[in-house]
Amino acid sequence: MKYSEATFKIVPDSQDARDLVSALAGEAGFESFEEAPTELRGFVQTDLLDRPLLDSLLEQFPIEGTHVSYELKDVDEKDWNATWEAEGFEPIVIGDRCIIYDAKHEDASLLEIKPGELSIGIDARQAFGTGTHETTQMMVSTLLDCNLTNKRVLDCGCGTGILGITASKLGAKDVVGYDIDEWSADNAKYNAELNHVDNMQVMFGDASVLTHVSGLFDVIMANINRNILLNDMEAFKEVMASNAHLIISGFYESDIPLLLDKATALGFTETGRKKQEDWCCLMLQLKA
Repeated sequence: MKYSEATFKIVPDSQDARDLVSALAGEAGFESFEEAPTELRGFVQTDLLDRPLLDSLLEQFPIEGTHVSYELKDVDEKDWNATWEAEGFEPIVIGDRCIIYDAKHEDASLLEIKPGELSIGIDARQAFGTGTHETTQMMVSTLLDCNLTNKRVLDCGCGTGILGITASKLGAKDVVGYDIDEWSADNAKYNAELNHVDNMQVMFGDASVLTHVSGLFDVIMANINRNILLNDMEAFKEVMASNAHLIISGFYESDIPLLLDKATALGFTETGRKKQEDWCCLMLQLKA
């Protein structure tokens, strides 16, 4: 997976302007951001960057008197991986019901795991989904509130496999995941084995792989950016059972109206939503 990094310079700088730049850049494909004292850094999969759209949005920046410029560079894949693997992450507890830990750096036997608490070890190996990001936490929290017993579950853009693994441990009878990055697909398979999950199939590809999957799903999870959600929502619907649920995240609150317009047109109704920082999660149900 090749990434590009943009360094945004905002004059005059303010938190409101930074939040707005993040939202606009998200529309152009950016999926994560890093605050620095004098700049904002954004990261995007190189193939998914819509640079003409980004330029157009920043040229029409809605805060009067504020100018935004940026420099773009490729992120060296070897260094990117080394940083992730060297730093790791601290154990994360979600809703006092699930603990996600760094399987590469933590000894699971030393963790304080409460009775009934799910424990999930993740070796990220550069794939997205360790539980540190707000969207992943909201998705896991939502799954913890679902009855997944004997349900068939699909994880779209599975990354590390954390959501599919969670679903399996919550009683799902069958889990299928896919990712457009071959590294991530392999990492999801590895993490499934690491967590003794044997009912999870992972495929390499985009939503087009669903044409090769038989049967329908009771729950579909997609923690991916807004543009891909809009593009793939119809494909999700085609493999959903009657009254199935779609749980989506990876977008900002400002993106919700656009996503709901698309979802409503396809026959979905909103059943709930969550917000953490500027990120949101929507729970949708397909009408019978």
